[in-house]
Amino acid sequence: MTAGIVSRRSNRISVSRSRKVFLAVNTVVLLLLCAAMLYPVIFVAAASFSEETAILKGEVSLFPVRAHVKAYEKVFHYPLLWRSYGNTLLYTGLGTLINLVLTVCGAWALSQKKMVGRRVLTLLCTFTMFFNGGMIPTFLVVKELKLLNTIWAILLPGAVSTYNMILMRTFFLAIPQSLVESAELDGCNDFGVLFRIVLPLSLASLMTIGMFYAVAHWNSYFSAVLYLSKPELYPLQIILRQVVLMNEIVENASSTENVMAEGIKYATIMVAMLPMLCIYPFVQRYFVKGVMIGSVKE
Repeated sequence: MTAGIVSRRSNRISVSRSRKVFLAVNTVVLLLLCAAMLYPVIFVAAASFSEETAILKGEVSLFPVRAHVKAYEKVFHYPLLWRSYGNTLLYTGLGTLINLVLTVCGAWALSQKKMVGRRVLTLLCTFTMFFNGGMIPTFLVVKELKLLNTIWAILLPGAVSTYNMILMRTFFLAIPQSLVESAELDGCNDFGVLFRIVLPLSLASLMTIGMFYAVAHWNSYFSAVLYLSKPELYPLQIILRQVVLMNEIVENASSTENVMAEGIKYATIMVAMLPMLCIYPFVQRYFVKGVMIGSVKE
């Protein structure tokens, strides 16, 4: 009996005092960071359901004050909101698809050691991470290509992120070459190897990079400011920007409308933020593995 207790105790890993202090401090810091990140979201949610006078008086903190849904009723009856919502869904879905297709194809080509000029092309792609033509030359290129006031002005100029492509290339390089050679011996061409062997093994990286692209498209508004002048093509973030500035728009209106603008502002922010908050829990399990792409060399 005594021998069993001693053996169990001997199997325990002793933790030094400095390690315990580090873990405690680390836990406290992470909890504080989580609270700092969560509080703005909770405040916006509470303010969107609160009475507007309570928002203006600073009475709202974590819970709604004199809760109602009038702000959401105003937002849902705003016709441009739903059109812009549809535009943003289109830009996000189609844009992410284009991004992933081009990123995967570029990364797969750069990961093939048999490709002539692979190193030169990699250096040229890396060069674009640090140097670019600038805003005005890019606008002139888009204008000369007749892309202004089209969805392609939003989707094509940033169709590939060099950083994401290099991440994907690093992941492809980590796939055992024996798998590729076995598929080639079985008669697969390059596309067959890519779609039947490589991509099924790359789900974590695809989900991670796809989420990066989707969030960037969902939050993007500067490209629309530059390239779009038709309100029917505006994404959600442009409408959100207009609503956030509504206090200036209704400055000369009645005091009731001016007060209502505060609730509408927070309700619109919640409506714009909700889809990404709903999607993230389904893909976050891929993030730990996906963001570690290329971090370990064997």
